[in-house]
Amino acid sequence: MGAIALISAVLMLVMREPMRVALALITTMVMLGGIYGLLGVHFIAAFQVLIYVGAVMVFMVYVIMLLEVREAPGNVTYSRFLVPGVIAFAALVGVLGISVYRSSAEVLTAPGASAFSLTQFSAAFLSDYWLEFELTSVFLVAAIVAALAVIKVSRRAQALTQGSTPGSTPGSTPGRANG
Repeated sequence: MGAIALISAVLMLVMREPMRVALALITTMVMLGGIYGLLGVHFIAAFQVLIYVGAVMVFMVYVIMLLEVREAPGNVTYSRFLVPGVIAFAALVGVLGISVYRSSAEVLTAPGASAFSLTQFSAAFLSDYWLEFELTSVFLVAAIVAALAVIKVSRRAQALTQGSTPGSTPGSTPGRANG
């Protein structure tokens, strides 16, 4: 699951089409939910899948569809930064591998302190930092609403410069359905 989460996270960075990026993000979040389940924190796994995959990603896909982003035929699937990104990733893995190889296997801890564990981190994150986490999600929703407002204003301005009203097609009567 970790490998699939990592691969889909990398695909989010190199894909160009927003819908494909959203699908890669959904895959990453589902795999993270599975990892949480395997770690025994089933409550967090359920929230990961229900809230982030079920609600937030449906909202993101809705926004992508609302913006009417179309894939251009014959368009390149991957970003032009794919090759430099792969080279930088290989360099990072190399540097990390060398530093792990050279370091000792001992983990240094302060006197009287316990070693780091995922359970302690999770408990601290969900008890001490939950407000910051939720504020981040509110800011993301506000950013999406602002982006929609900017797009609506630009579409109105574009429609006014073309001489038609927003939402109407040439030859149609405003307020009446074409049929």
